[in-house]
Amino acid sequence: MTIERFVYLLLALVLAAPACATAQDSMPSRGISIAVAVDTKSDQPVTGLAQHDFTILDNKTPRPITSFKVVSIANEPIHVILLVDAVNMPFQALSFTRQGIEEYLKSNEGKLAYPTTLAILTDKGAQIANGFSSDGNALNDIFHNQQIGLREINRNSEWSGPERLQISLEAFNQLAGFASKIPGRKVVIWISPGWPLVSGPRVDLSMRDEQQIFNNVVLISNQLRQDNLTLYNVNPWGVGEPLERENYYEAFLKAPVNPSNVQPGALSLQVLAIHSGGLVESSSDVTGSIEKCLNELRSWYQIAFDPLPADKPNEYHHIEVRLDQRALTAHTTDGYYANPKVLQPQR
Repeated sequence: MTIERFVYLLLALVLAAPACATAQDSMPSRGISIAVAVDTKSDQPVTGLAQHDFTILDNKTPRPITSFKVVSIANEPIHVILLVDAVNMPFQALSFTRQGIEEYLKSNEGKLAYPTTLAILTDKGAQIANGFSSDGNALNDIFHNQQIGLREINRNSEWSGPERLQISLEAFNQLAGFASKIPGRKVVIWISPGWPLVSGPRVDLSMRDEQQIFNNVVLISNQLRQDNLTLYNVNPWGVGEPLERENYYEAFLKAPVNPSNVQPGALSLQVLAIHSGGLVESSSDVTGSIEKCLNELRSWYQIAFDPLPADKPNEYHHIEVRLDQRALTAHTTDGYYANPKVLQPQR
């Protein structure tokens, strides 16, 4: 894929995102609100913590907490979108992926903890089922009747990268727009080995390319947080995925602070998931991976804090949550871009 084509796709994302920041936008005065999940070392959610148990750091500086709420499924709506990525998944993995999803939907006699809908990504785009349901058996009937067959795009062919990336980016934008209209917290579990990263030593970026990619990092990062949308990635290929491919996204986990240090990999599925506060699970146990992702939603903490003032547009602020009980682990969004502005790429 040429970098020019990649930048074109990113520009399309900016133009298609009506809720994203414009050049006149600034951070809301009410502060930054984040959803924080707290787990034990055995991945069990921790409830019953109080505001004084938390310290919020904005760029390593403690900030005052302006609001604190203990949240559970009893007092906050949660909607789950399960997406099966047939574009980026090896065809041989689709069979046991379907089995794992069907097993999850039929577990607990088909009674799902959260209203759920299904989405399937093929070379025709994302197909999202109408409505949400807590009836896993009914959803399983819908899913069972879906045709997810061979497609012209082949993940292992070198020429497939541009087409797969285009479909993935367009589907992500479509899914984010769909989720933004749903009240409360939203969770997307994207079942896929990931999208083409289009990054590496042979990828040369112009200043215009860097600015356009950086714009999209800022827009998508803040939009996920503002829309209360958490992204999870389940890689069902598991042990079948080469280690260097499975973990390559980790090279792009550090959030870019300016256009000059951005790479296309900053917009990979796994990086977006981790920065949104979600998990990346790589296992052929699809059912167990889905349940692990959703386990965090049984209870969490909605915390707002007074952010540090920004000295410049698109200034990245890293968020850290510290707990008095050091044996516990907090998961939340990685950070935010203060004073977000869409800057024009330089020619």
